[in-house]
Amino acid sequence: MRTITIATNGQGLYEFTDMVEDFVSGSGVREGLMTAFVRHTSCSLLVQENADPSVQRDLKAFFARLVPPSDDATMRWITHRDEGRDDMPAHIKAALTQVSIGIPFSNGRLLFGTWQGIYLFEHRDRPYRREVVLHSAP
Repeated sequence: MRTITIATNGQGLYEFTDMVEDFVSGSGVREGLMTAFVRHTSCSLLVQENADPSVQRDLKAFFARLVPPSDDATMRWITHRDEGRDDMPAHIKAALTQVSIGIPFSNGRLLFGTWQGIYLFEHRDRPYRREVVLHSAP
């Protein structure tokens, strides 16, 4: 098991496929399931296309439209506002996505499709240092 840290600079997708591949290849397990778990409630994990950056921009724009900041007129119903206008919307976005992902591997390599990568999806506006726990099991 290993905990990695991903530095973010605000909302967006941060690919960390290389770190996961390094972990799996060095784990000593040749075939099994790698699990990634993010230890926060205002970001999430995604397996997504890593070839065209417009996919990431469109996903970010979609979630911004789906769950706008709490000072938007459509979000007046929100009561949890302790940490700013992006606080509760970040929790909602994390609830709509996932905080844990399992990816199979064989011969020490992740079994991703051609254009797939693993991303931390930051839902907060300011920079954070996010912890992701990686685990591999046969």
